[in-house]
This record gives sequence, structure tokens and C-alpha cells, in this order.
Amino acid sequence: MQLIRPDINIDFLGKRKIALTLSAVVLLASLALIMFKGLNLGIDFTGGTLVEVKFHQQTNIADIRSSITPAGYGKAVIQEFGSPEEILIRVQNQEGVKASTISTAILDALSDTFGADQVEMRRVEFVGPQVGEELKASGMWAVIYTLGGILLYVMFRFKLRFALGADAALLHDIIIVVGVFSLLQLEFSLSVVAALLTVLGYSLNDTIVVFDRIRENFAENKKTKHPKDEVEVCNDSINQTLSRTLMTSFTTLLVVFSLYFFGGEVIHNFAFALLVGIAVGTYSSIFIASPIMLSLEGKFEMSEEELKALEERP
Repeated sequence: MQLIRPDINIDFLGKRKIALTLSAVVLLASLALIMFKGLNLGIDFTGGTLVEVKFHQQTNIADIRSSITPAGYGKAVIQEFGSPEEILIRVQNQEGVKASTISTAILDALSDTFGADQVEMRRVEFVGPQVGEELKASGMWAVIYTLGGILLYVMFRFKLRFALGADAALLHDIIIVVGVFSLLQLEFSLSVVAALLTVLGYSLNDTIVVFDRIRENFAENKKTKHPKDEVEVCNDSINQTLSRTLMTSFTTLLVVFSLYFFGGEVIHNFAFALLVGIAVGTYSSIFIASPIMLSLEGKFEMSEEELKALEERP
């Protein structure tokens, strides 16, 4: 089944200035949101107590919040865990208050409202502030190391300008996803960091497919009597891989949409990060990676004259 004509010829790179300007505006807005509005960090990073309880019948989250508000936990994050009867309650750290004290107060409040025989404690986990800081640093370094590894990989497989184009596109994707989380004040947890790393891998795969075709077409173009310029060759390459790029993104998004709508509250933010990341990653593999690679033409390579002069040296 051919959804996109094989002879399609959209002038993507002819619109690269518009695309780069749009991306620059969105990136600046995302960075401003991250710096001034900040992220709604989960207890993985800030530290806190996680309490899992099970009700014997389905209970409304608003009623649960109302029941624990008098105990001082009205701002807790409450979400379903696996089924409507199982509930996770996340409470930020309180100085001098132990996790056991928090869990007992929550269980007592729920028992008073719903009945002691209607709710049971399943588990209690505590993340200290120091551990939270360590996890925050580890998550940040995981992204940095991944970008560095990708830079080396693409530079080894292609050339430095290809590597810089790929890394610029990936950094573009990460900043925008984090900016969306800042804008919507969604909880930013370790699962979201895992989603960001997944987005890096997905977006890189899209970019490598396009770069592979560009490299092949560069080699073929040099053999012709009337070679095209690099912009035209890149444009042809993007059009040739467009069907594969869009079909891969579409089928992946179908799966991620299923996770988002049917996967439950626990992986809701993970799936949302993937949704935004895949959409932005598809855009960047077309409008960001190749234009930046082209803009670096001749910046890190010797010209033919320089190579010839080098060979003629005694």
C-alpha cells in the first residue's frame, strides 16, 4: 500500500528559514518557562513519602482528598494504580515527620471516612531529600551522556557536521518536551526522564535514516556530469524517506495513544512525554537536523584545494 507517491517532491529545505525561526521561538519560550516557572518535580527528585492503599470498592479521588485534607495532606498527589480500587498517595517531605507517622495519619483519616474494613495499607516508601537530589543529578547526567554518546557515534559513522546536526535536533526535542511539562505543570518524575531517553533514541533513528539516504545521494551525485547542489540533494533525500518517516511515526503514535488513554494514571505522564517527543522528533528530523548540517558545510572539512596542497607538500 502506497500512501505517499514515490515521486513526491516537497521543498522542505526551501522553508528551512521559517522552520528554524519557529523552532528558535519555541525553544526560547521553553527555556523561559523552565527557568522562571520551573518544573513540578515529583517526590523522586524532591523527596517524600509514597503510600499505596487498597479500597474494597471503587472510590472517588476527590472524596479521598477531602478525607485526608483535615490531617494536613490536601496537597498530596493522588492517583489510581493499576485499578480504580488501588490508590497511590504521594506526600512531599515534611521536616521532622517520619514516613511511618504520615502513613498512619493517612490510613486513620481514610478509615474514619470510609470505614476501617474498607481500606488497607499495601506499602509505604520514603525518599529522602538527599536521595532526591542524587536522582535529579543522575537523570540530568543520563541525558548529557546520551547526547555525548550520540555525537561520537554519528561523527564516527558520518562526519562531524552530521553529528552536530543530529545532536542539535535531539537537544531541540528534549528542551521542547521539558518546556511543555513546565507549561502544563505536569509532574516531572524519573519515568519522564526515561521517556526523554526513549525520545532521544526514537528521534535519532529517524535522523539516521535521513542521513543515510543523504550520504548515499551525495556519493551518487558526485558521479553525475551535472551534480546538484547539496540543498537539492538533501531535499530529494528527505522526500525519498518521507513515507517511511511518517508511517513509522503514525504506527508508533497509535501505540503511545493507547498507553496514554488506557495505561492508567501511573504511566500517564510517561506516555504524554512520548506523544510530544515523537511528534517533535519527527518534525526535527526533517526541518532541524538536515538544515543545521547544511549550514555547517565546509566548517569542519578541508576544501579540495586544501587537500591537494596538503598532498603536494614534501
